[in-house]
Amino acid sequence: MEINSMKFLLPAILFGVSVLLSCGRDGYNKNSHTYTDTTEPLWRGWNKYQIRPEDSLVRYGRELIENTSHYLGPDGAVMQLTNGMNCQNCHLDGGTLPWGNNYGAVASMYPQYRARSGGLETIVKRISDCMERSLNAPKAVDSNSREMRAIIAYMNWLGEGIPKKHKPKGSGIMQLPFPDRAADPLKGQQVFINKCQRCHGADGQGQKKPDAVVYVYPPLWGPHSYTTAAGLYRLSRFAGYVKSNMPFGEVNYHNPQLSDEEAWDVAAFVNSQPRPQKVFKEDWPDISQKPFDHPFGPFADTFSEAQHKYGPFKPIIEAKEQLAKKNTGN
Repeated sequence: MEINSMKFLLPAILFGVSVLLSCGRDGYNKNSHTYTDTTEPLWRGWNKYQIRPEDSLVRYGRELIENTSHYLGPDGAVMQLTNGMNCQNCHLDGGTLPWGNNYGAVASMYPQYRARSGGLETIVKRISDCMERSLNAPKAVDSNSREMRAIIAYMNWLGEGIPKKHKPKGSGIMQLPFPDRAADPLKGQQVFINKCQRCHGADGQGQKKPDAVVYVYPPLWGPHSYTTAAGLYRLSRFAGYVKSNMPFGEVNYHNPQLSDEEAWDVAAFVNSQPRPQKVFKEDWPDISQKPFDHPFGPFADTFSEAQHKYGPFKPIIEAKEQLAKKNTGN
C-alpha cells in the first residue's frame, strides 16, 4: 500500500489506540484552567515524507517552515526579511507535534474572529502576524507570493480531514495550572542554567548550523529573537511550551522534566531579558479582551503591568470573570 493512501487510513487506527491510552480522563477544567486528556485522540500532523510527489507547493511550504532563514532570513535566497529564526524553532517538527505550538487547528479554525485585532482574520493574516511579531520582519511576504501560497497549502494539507470549527486536542500549546505566586525570574535563571543553556548558550543566543545561516537552537533573547509582540512573550504560552517540549529531544508532554513552577519561572526569566521592542497600536481595540498575561497597559482592571506579566494571575482572572458576570447580569 502506498504511503499516501495510508494517510487516510491511519487516523482510524490511531484513534483506536489513542482512545485506549486516554480513556477515563477529564477534559478542559474551566475552574482550574487546566487541560487534560479526553477520549479524543491527540492530533499529530503528517510527516513531510507523506507529501505526494505532485504536491510541490505543499512541499515548498514545509521547507519554508523548516528553513525559513535560508529563504527569508538576513541572507535569504528568496528575500532578506526575517531575523534569522525559523518558523520551526517555535512550531516544532514543522508544526506537527502535540502541544508543540502546532498547526493542527489552523485550517479548521480560520477565518476566525480574534480579539487582538478586533476583527475576522484569515490564515494570511495569522501567518503575517507571525512573521512580523516572532520573526521581526518589517512586513510579511506578499499574500499572492509563491511563499505565502506554499505555507497556506502546507497548513491546509496538515488540516485535511479535520471538521471546520473543530480544534483538535493537542493543538497549539498546553495551558498549565497557575501558581499561587508570581513567577520568579531569579528562580527561572537557575532553571535556565541547569536545563537550557547547553543548547541556547549561556548568553541565550542559540546555536547555528555550520553554515551559520540556520539556527539549530534559536536565540531566546537579544536582537535576533522574538519580539515583545510575539505570542511567546506571554508567560502562559512560554511556560506551557517549555513544559511539554524542553529540553528539546529529551522530553514530551508525557514525560516532562520541568515542574509546573519551574516552567513558569524559566518563562519569567527568559521574558525578562532584552529583545526587540515592537508595538502594534491597533492591537486590542477592546482592552477588556486582553489576555490575563498581556504585559502592556492600558487595562480594563486595576492590576499593574508587572502583575499582568509575572502574576499571580488568579486574581486577574477572577476579577475578569466577576466583571463578565456583572455585565451579563448573571
